[in-house]
Amino acid sequence: MARIRRSKSEGAAPGKKIWKVGKYIRLSRDDGNIVSESVVNQDKILNDEIPSFFEDGCYEVVDTYVDDGTSGTTDLERQDFQRMVQDMKSGRIDCIIVKNLSRAFRNSANQGRFLEEFIPLYNTRFISLYQPRIDTFLDPEVVHSLEVSITGFMNEQYAYKTSADVRRTFKHKRENGEFIGAFAPYGYAKDPENKNALVIDEDAAQVVRDIFNWFLSEGMSKAGIARRLNGYGIPNPAAYKRSRGFRYENPHCKYNDGLWSPTTVSRILQDPLYIGVMRQGRQKVISYKVHKRAAVPESEWFIVENAVPAVIDRECFQAAQTLHRRDTRAAPGKGAVYLFSGLIRCADCKKSMSRHTARGIVYYQCRTHRDKSKAKCAKHSIRLDALERAVLAAVQTQIEFVDSLPEIIDEINRAPAAGTKFFRLDALLAQKAKELEKATEVLDSLYMDWKNGEITQEQYRRMKGRLEKQARQLEETILRIQNERQVMAQGAEAGNPCLTAFLERRSIDALSRGFLVELVSAVYIHKDKSIEIEFNFSDQYRRIAERIENGQTSSA
Repeated sequence: MARIRRSKSEGAAPGKKIWKVGKYIRLSRDDGNIVSESVVNQDKILNDEIPSFFEDGCYEVVDTYVDDGTSGTTDLERQDFQRMVQDMKSGRIDCIIVKNLSRAFRNSANQGRFLEEFIPLYNTRFISLYQPRIDTFLDPEVVHSLEVSITGFMNEQYAYKTSADVRRTFKHKRENGEFIGAFAPYGYAKDPENKNALVIDEDAAQVVRDIFNWFLSEGMSKAGIARRLNGYGIPNPAAYKRSRGFRYENPHCKYNDGLWSPTTVSRILQDPLYIGVMRQGRQKVISYKVHKRAAVPESEWFIVENAVPAVIDRECFQAAQTLHRRDTRAAPGKGAVYLFSGLIRCADCKKSMSRHTARGIVYYQCRTHRDKSKAKCAKHSIRLDALERAVLAAVQTQIEFVDSLPEIIDEINRAPAAGTKFFRLDALLAQKAKELEKATEVLDSLYMDWKNGEITQEQYRRMKGRLEKQARQLEETILRIQNERQVMAQGAEAGNPCLTAFLERRSIDALSRGFLVELVSAVYIHKDKSIEIEFNFSDQYRRIAERIENGQTSSA
């Protein structure tokens, strides 16, 4: 609400005190749309009643302080209440007027401290219009009366009862898998017919699917995925919500630049909501008086299976969790993870082996022997090129047993995945082209606005610089999308050489990160440089066939 400044001091008698009045108004969330408690109505009541408290118009309304939609149980979270206190301390105001005590306080301890300590300390007058009527200038002792104390206690009990009722309602909804958050999680939207139900937001959900696919099938690191999303010009979850018109806020919003980060990607990859599992109640407000949040033990969470439609399948999610638990560090300056990252172990001590480079040769060596104690484990090492050849040969041996290969190949050829990705890239390309066209049009008209005197030269330069930067970023994004589309247009031969080799020669002559992680649990290196491969599945051949049949080795 805009500040109101009204002066009636012109008619005051010489030497009369001119009271500097601050009006305080609060509407809590619990009041909803009750007209009698609305901000506008409270302000009207205060304006109508103020003159009756001041003789000969000896007052001036300096400011109006409004906390709309906040609880009165704490002072700290009420921004305008705190601003009013600071103005009282600085002497900007020396009279506070409220409709009744419940508007100013829902906490009896805060009420007592404010009325009995702060008001006298800063020589301020406090007026409450409704029962119990208070005017500390005319009757300073009224604040110590039993009626004021009882009213404070009753107001606090109302807040407690309301809080308890709300908590019971929320508990019931959480147990039923009903969503009670203010904003739907990324990938979902609130059902227009039921605010406690979620439906899939296809635009965001497709980004979630891409993240899982890039992580699993292309072996991309979380940082690499973030860079790709930023390269496409796709806003991060917080920016996406705001772009949809939601007034989304969180404590970190002011630092949010709209870009994806590895942390955000990691959070999405680990969230079981995307397979339909609703988890709520992971934090709780300490009490109706203390609004700080505290973590809740996982045993007390509300977890409901199949509470929302799944964005990805469970098998894909579980594979992502397995890969996430591995040591998946990306190569320096690269978006992809090392091929064998997290898979290579010493056959004796069972510890992960570390990657090293010497004279241009990459090799893996036992960490225990190299970094801790040569007496605790013998020297185990192997060159990367030899390791790749050995593992590839072992995988090729497994693939030779795949049955029904013609049927699998035919199914892959009929799969719509490639066409789907073409469609998405085309849609994204059209969107970015439209944004570039709009930015260019505004840029073209900016010069005439300056020449016609509608904007200043400084405004012209500032806006021109911002628009030119936006246009360059859009041009770079469009170029990236066009390049990726061109690669796809060349077919599977360019898009995925591993799958192409398998289809043409019924063999694989190169390893991919996603395919390797799906098939292999660990590779053990013995002292004599022999290797032992531990596969993920007892029926490896069936799993290989299913993976290829589902098109999971494609770059879609």
